[in-house]
Parts: sequence; structure tokens; C-alpha cells
Amino acid sequence: MKKVLLVEDSSVVIKVIKHLSKDQQDLDFDIAKSFAETKEFIDANGAGYYRTAVVDLNLPDAPNGEVVDFMLGLSVPTIVLTGSFDEHLRDQMLEKPIVDYVIKESRFSYEYVLKLIRRLELNRSIKVLVADDSRTSRRFVRAMLEVHQYIALEAENGEEALQMISQDPAIKMVIVDYNMPVMNGFELIKNVRRDVTRNKTILIGLSAHGTKGMSAKFIKNGANDFLAKPFSHEEFYCRMMHNIEALEQLESIEHAANHDYLTDIPNRRYFYERAERELVEAQGKGLCSCVALMDIDYFKAINDQYGHEGGDMALIDIAKLLHKAFGRFFYARMGGEEFAVLMIGLPIEKAEVLAENFRELVEDSILMLGGSSTSVTMSIGLVSDQQHTLDELVNEADKLLYVAKEQGRNRVIVES
Repeated sequence: MKKVLLVEDSSVVIKVIKHLSKDQQDLDFDIAKSFAETKEFIDANGAGYYRTAVVDLNLPDAPNGEVVDFMLGLSVPTIVLTGSFDEHLRDQMLEKPIVDYVIKESRFSYEYVLKLIRRLELNRSIKVLVADDSRTSRRFVRAMLEVHQYIALEAENGEEALQMISQDPAIKMVIVDYNMPVMNGFELIKNVRRDVTRNKTILIGLSAHGTKGMSAKFIKNGANDFLAKPFSHEEFYCRMMHNIEALEQLESIEHAANHDYLTDIPNRRYFYERAERELVEAQGKGLCSCVALMDIDYFKAINDQYGHEGGDMALIDIAKLLHKAFGRFFYARMGGEEFAVLMIGLPIEKAEVLAENFRELVEDSILMLGGSSTSVTMSIGLVSDQQHTLDELVNEADKLLYVAKEQGRNRVIVES
């Protein structure tokens, strides 16, 4: 549960925010209606108790934004609510390390507040690399990123940045200055884009005003976006959020395309795409590999007795057992009640032990289907790679699976 401190004296605003957040069951608000009550919550729980604070700028006992400075002093990410706004107030707010300021205008203002709270939570797992030879510029950008809870990293030239990117797949965004020694921003971006595993990494160019055509050059070399120095806080955060959300949407689409809608494990199409690549790579390194093809015995009878909903529940449970038994390997639902596992770097003898352990695990597990308890069994065909293609291995495993069915089911048949 993510705790949020809402400091607001308006009962209407409190009611609106609570209503809009009712579907977000992972959010829990503590509500303070004054600066004094805010201090009481902090004294009782400690500053680290709250993931975020949403704070009204003007309270009866803190009319000049004192509560904002109080929360910032405790290093709590703070979103400021204000009923009125002008340029002077805007400048005052942007001098402080607040997450954002929101004018209390309409329902959309409070929806944006909730969006910011969710965004901050997601940002806590996102690594952003700042590549700039200027220590001052790096620290400035890093500080801005950390206000929005990104995990910020630094590199002082393109070569160092490229090395960090290659060693840390968790880096999702790189902010790149053009003028750097050893390797400039353009060369860094081109090198990152040459790596097919990095085709989704967000690359944002930075450069000072006055360099004609710099934004176009960055984008033509593979950057997603460009920021001209000096830039405003608002522009910086809007571009960060826009690019991260675009990446998340792409990842969501790819996940849906690559995973089975029911069990949320990889699907047949993705199995062939990724397993073929991993198998060829393993063969190039001289590693042993095995493929197991398996399906649930008498699955039609399960559907007949418990209905298709019961059959779906059985498939979901089997997928969970697959993860328990083969979590370090690549597995997928091939369709219907059939599953496959690719075991890279494992000789057939050890793969047989794993397959037999999985068969026993399934047989001994009690499944709850439609309010009734039952058990199922699995038949498994297992083959090892001898410089075969993935298609050849799957076809051979399928033949052995058929033999397992013919011999009475609930068994592992290994290539002779």
C-alpha cells in the first residue's frame, strides 16, 4: 500500500480526490486539513512513511506556502495545489524542487494529480543516464530527474556512457549532450542504435541555443527527442513523461503480442522467435540444449466436467507450476493445453530429472476448479540438441509426446 499525505483544507477537493482514486486500491491517503495536523502525522509516522505529499499552497495556519517548504525539507516528493496562479507565483514554485504545481480548476486537475502520483511510483524503477562532460550540467539534470524519483546515473563522455549502457540493460533513457570528449553525442547515439537489443532505449539530445539545425541532426542520427539549453523545468518534465509513457505503451503492446492472454506466459509465436535465436547462439558456443513438449492429459474431460472456465483455471495453475519448475529457462504456452520449454546449457540427463520432477509436481498438486478440488497429470516428450533447428527439435519432441500418450500418459519419454 502506497501512503500519500494529502494536505488540503477544502472538503470539496478532498472528496473529489478520494472519489477519483477509489479504483486505485494501492493508494492510501492520510488527510491533514492544516499545517498543525500535517506535523502531527509526521510526528506519528515519520517522513519516510509517505511516498508522496499533495499539498495546498495556502492553508489557514500556513498562508504563504510554509507547509510546502516543510515537506520538501523532509525530502518527501511534493505536488503543490493552488487555487490561483500568476507568473510571479510560477517563478517562485519552480525555484523549489517540487514535483509540479496544479491549479485547482476542474476534475482534470485532480486526475492529473493522481497521474503524477502513479508516475512517481513507476519512475522509482527507471534508470536514466546523463551523458555530459560538464559536471555542473550533469548535476543540474540529475537533480531534476531525482525530484521525479528517477534513478539517475552519470557519464562524462560518450565512451563511458556506451560502456555503462552495454553493462546495464535496466537503463531505459539516455540524455546526451552533443559536445563531449572521446565520443560526441551523435556518435554515442549511432553506437547505441547499432545494438538491436537497444532499439527501444529513449535517447534525448541536449545542446545550447545557437547551434543551427542541431535538433534535426540529433533526430536524424537516432534520437527520440531534443532539448535546447537553457530549458524550463516544465518542458523538461513534460518531455521526460511523454517519452517514458510512449515507451511503456510500446512495451505494453509488445507484451500483449508476445504473451498468452490467459496465462500471461510467452505464446507460440514468441517462443519460435526467441527460442530460435537463443538456440543458434547456444550452438555457436557449443552448449548443450534440450526441448520439452508437454500437455495436460485428458484435458477435454476437464472442460466437459468443469466447463471452459474450469479448464482456463487449470491452464493458469499449470503455467504457475511451469514457472516454479522451469523459472530459469524459457517456456511458453504453444496452444490449447500444450506447453514447451527450452533448456539452454543443460544436458539431457539433467533435463530429464527436471522434467520428471515437474511431472510429479503436477500430479501431486491439488487444483481448485469451479469450487471443486481435482488433480491432473502431464505427458512430456524430451529431446536434446545435436545441431538441429528449433523446428526439428519441436517436431521430434512432439513425436515423443505422442509415444507418452500411447504408453498410458503421465510419463516422460526421452529420445533414445
